Amino acid sequence: MKPIWYFVGLILLAIGAIILLSGIYLVINPPEIKTVLYDTHPNIWWGMIMLIFGAILYIKNRKIIVA
Repeated sequence: MKPIWYFVGLILLAIGAIILLSGIYLVINPPEIKTVLYDTHPNIWWGMIMLIFGAILYIKNRKIIVA
């Protein structure tokens, strides 16, 4: 059995990739009506943060084998 943090890492990797890709899409195709914090590109920042933490959790817990 794998620990729960292995699956949490996989979920963070998947969701982080989706958020990062949507942020990149919004940089390439900016919306007509921009929000106040649009210039800070929060989708890109949070997508990268989630990818990093997801990768850390995945790598740390993928080798653990519970006997």
